[in-house]
Amino acid sequence: MIKNSKKIVVCPLDWGLGHAARCVPIINALIDLEHEVIIAADKAPLSFLKTTFPQLKFVQLPGYIIRYTTNGRMSLKMLQQLPGLLRSIKKEHQLLQNIINEYKIDLVISDNRYGCWSEKVPSIFITHQLFIQAPYGKKWLNKINHHFIQKFNECWVPDGEGKNNLSGNLSHTKKLNATPTFFIGPLSRFSGKDSFLELKYDAFIIISGPEPQRTVFESLVAKQAKKTALKLVVVRGLPSENKIPEYLQLKNLEVHNHLATELFLGKLSQSNLVISRAGYSTIMDLAVLGKKAVLVPTPGQTEQEYLAKYHVEKQHYFTQTQQEFDLEEAIKKASNFKGILLKNQFDLSGFLSERIASLK
Repeated sequence: MIKNSKKIVVCPLDWGLGHAARCVPIINALIDLEHEVIIAADKAPLSFLKTTFPQLKFVQLPGYIIRYTTNGRMSLKMLQQLPGLLRSIKKEHQLLQNIINEYKIDLVISDNRYGCWSEKVPSIFITHQLFIQAPYGKKWLNKINHHFIQKFNECWVPDGEGKNNLSGNLSHTKKLNATPTFFIGPLSRFSGKDSFLELKYDAFIIISGPEPQRTVFESLVAKQAKKTALKLVVVRGLPSENKIPEYLQLKNLEVHNHLATELFLGKLSQSNLVISRAGYSTIMDLAVLGKKAVLVPTPGQTEQEYLAKYHVEKQHYFTQTQQEFDLEEAIKKASNFKGILLKNQFDLSGFLSERIASLK
């Protein structure tokens, strides 16, 4: 262990696997820098990170309980659940203090967990949503967003700072006044991993996100795949599951509940294109790998709806709403879009080394 080694707790949000997946390069860099990493997570992210880093210590830190709609009117639903969300943030803040005391933590890195800050030790907030996009209550949502971000010592944005960025107005509207903010480049567990394999599948389909919409989309894909001769790989984003439901057991579907990083990359490389939600972590992965894609935003998730619109306007990726989703048409039209290929030149290890040394 190096002389200036720190005990660092990493806390990813548990809404899908995206936040946990984009923490992988940070955790790897911290390990390479010989810091001691402890992961505080819940549900699927906890399962995923335990599989990825079996050598690390883990603490269960309960996530936010959010009820999603089946009709897509999520903005109003979120506003209605705001009091409960604020209670969850207060509770996780209290639980984090226990973790800091028990494990003698020197630094907290929180990926979108608003309560994971401390007055005892420096705290970092990772987000690509400095400015939340919403049809209702946008002003108040951003007021709350900035109120919590300002409790952290620094804010790290996983995107480039210039015009050729991936998050658009979510991160590039203006600068935050109170919190030092750093653009650290896209974070993908696939950075630096090249895989060139012979094409074997028409599409690699990633089913992800919160219920009930995760299952709604999965059922839609299965129903349409049954009517085609398309050869498809489906990854369900359920690392804790062991069984495959009967409706997915089709001749032209190869279905996995979860795939470890190397296997995931291999299957993806053998696929002509990707069909997925318009989650920001997925978009970072697509950009690093240079894959063409169809983005299907989770209904009512305004961030995903904004990102899908932003990237279709830039001619990066084809998009369809879940309601209008047509598997064969999507694959056909996606080939007319150019995609993105980013070569991540950002020195993440150097950045972490510098920032950690400066935070007292």
